[in-house]
Amino acid sequence: MKKIALLISSVLMLSAAQDVAGWKFSGDIRTGWVQYDYGNPPKGIDNNGNIIPKDPTVSQGHTDSQGWYVIPKFSLQTPSYKNFYFKATVAAATDFGINDEKYESRTFVFDSKERKSFAILQEAQFVFENKEHKILVGREEFLSPMFDADDYYMQADSFQLAYYKNNSFENTTLMVGYFDKFAGVWDSGANGTKFESMSQASYIDSADKAVIGDKGFAFASLDYNNKKHHLQLWNYYGFDMYNIFYAQYDFLNSAGALDYDFGIKWINFKEVGYLASDAAKTDIDYSLYEARFDGTVNKKWEYATGVAKYTSGPGQGATLGAFGGYYYFANGMVFHFFEAGSLQNAASYKGQIGYNFGKFGSEEMKLYYRYTYFNLDPNYSKTASGLEQNKMQLNGIRLVYGDQLGWYFTGTYEHVRLDNEPNTYALRLIGGYRF
Repeated sequence: MKKIALLISSVLMLSAAQDVAGWKFSGDIRTGWVQYDYGNPPKGIDNNGNIIPKDPTVSQGHTDSQGWYVIPKFSLQTPSYKNFYFKATVAAATDFGINDEKYESRTFVFDSKERKSFAILQEAQFVFENKEHKILVGREEFLSPMFDADDYYMQADSFQLAYYKNNSFENTTLMVGYFDKFAGVWDSGANGTKFESMSQASYIDSADKAVIGDKGFAFASLDYNNKKHHLQLWNYYGFDMYNIFYAQYDFLNSAGALDYDFGIKWINFKEVGYLASDAAKTDIDYSLYEARFDGTVNKKWEYATGVAKYTSGPGQGATLGAFGGYYYFANGMVFHFFEAGSLQNAASYKGQIGYNFGKFGSEEMKLYYRYTYFNLDPNYSKTASGLEQNKMQLNGIRLVYGDQLGWYFTGTYEHVRLDNEPNTYALRLIGGYRF
């Protein structure tokens, strides 16, 4: 706790000195209340420290969770010398001992078993960068469609990796690299408060993790964007795990007061190496097809629509949302996808509308409403007690204030109706100050 208090003090003292003699200081003091009600309160904690649900057959055994947290983060970047520089980011999470740990199994801030404050070296990277080339080795809050920092809630994900980026071709970016380890409580299948190998942090079966050991993902990408046509191709190859191929095309244009983006997407997940053998317990072999039509009217009204179809192959539970990859056209705002028993052979449809109120003080404020309908296949989607599920409906509202720097706030409420489960809801009130 003393270390976290010292980190917060350091961030506050340096907030006024953002760039001194080429040294760059930046930070983020974030706080928030998160609450997830699954209609299944905790009974207590067993002798091994595990939280016991009131009924393991309700809401897949998820227990009601809630808590208030403070997340300080501080970054320091050295001056560039012959295009080389070093950057480090330290982050922490604490509740100052206020929360009831029985309600911290799914707040996604602390590790669900340890449930205690922690600090982490979020980034530590050696970088060579000029206008055409970038080489990075170390830890970074990396951004990509399927492996992503996912910094929309309490704390960002981070990757230990190495990559090369080439910008020498007009409108085109090429990348190759390797993901070694991952940290992120929201998106890790291990202890997300520390860096674990990609294989151990994945969502595949624990028995398969024991056989595979510590393995990573190699990746390559092509991004072409001339402001009207945007093509993204990514391939992530997980050694002895699974391969992800991601392809997306967007056509961006305007007609009078209407700005729009028509996009289509195909994602394929396929087991490889050990997971492809008969000895493995995890099966992954499916595709996801999506389309969207998003845009703005008079720069004030915003709209977003999406449709998605999952093929009948297995593996959604072992792959969706892993490593921060939530870049889907037709999904909810807050909840994981897995309130439903399965999305195998499912389809989803999203409609969203938003309004930009303009500036309140120095920052913009926006309000959104979203409705998402999941057409589930009852042959695959069932409750923990075996009852069939045909549909899941999500209604959500979100208020957003601020952007990259200065004060910011995001308030989100989402209600879920799912066949043969109690109605559930999530509430997230998160704000802070970035400098």
